[in-house]
Amino acid sequence: MPGISETPSTSRQVSDTPSPRRLLSTSKVYEGRIWDVVSDAFQLSEDTDTLVRDYIDHPGAVAVLPMNVDGEILLLKQYRHPVGMDLWEIPAGLLDVEGEDFVVGAARELAEEADLVAATWNVLVDFFNSPGSSSEAVRIYLARGLSDVPEADLHVRTDEESEIEFHWIPLDDAVKAVLEGRLHNPSAVLGILAAAAAKADGFSSLRPADAPWPAHPSQR
Repeated sequence: MPGISETPSTSRQVSDTPSPRRLLSTSKVYEGRIWDVVSDAFQLSEDTDTLVRDYIDHPGAVAVLPMNVDGEILLLKQYRHPVGMDLWEIPAGLLDVEGEDFVVGAARELAEEADLVAATWNVLVDFFNSPGSSSEAVRIYLARGLSDVPEADLHVRTDEESEIEFHWIPLDDAVKAVLEGRLHNPSAVLGILAAAAAKADGFSSLRPADAPWPAHPSQR
């Protein structure tokens, strides 16, 4: 192909990096029930024009892919009003508790949404949900060594969460559902595909649960 060398070159490690720019002003233009919209004026460099961008100021979130001893993963069906669909998802929630450790937040969501406790935690993947319009950073964990939350400690689910349905599915079947366009929740899609990739070496290459997360706004 034109412009592409036929001789393999030395592989370059790619990695997203912080890129602070000259912030001229920031203001809140909308205060919402869960998150706000802010407007930033900034310059790419000192000799460029001022740019203005509005975006959702988001506290970030964690998600959990629960996997049992048979290699099945747990999906939850939940109604999502903005898209008007019942989506098969994985347990997830906002990092909206001040100072809460990320994996503690993930364990809380696993207990509240799936009635499960996990003994083994690893980081599957980190991502920005919609970096052109939101600061939301999401970390997905793989949770294994599962057991049930004691009945006395079960969380009472309300609103949309009161309709949650559980379904255990083989990982390979979940991958097929993603590739056939039957699953759309981003955390579920990324978590499933990341788990399928990590399965190749028995999950030994996954990061520990307390791995640094420099992309999260609170860590910068």
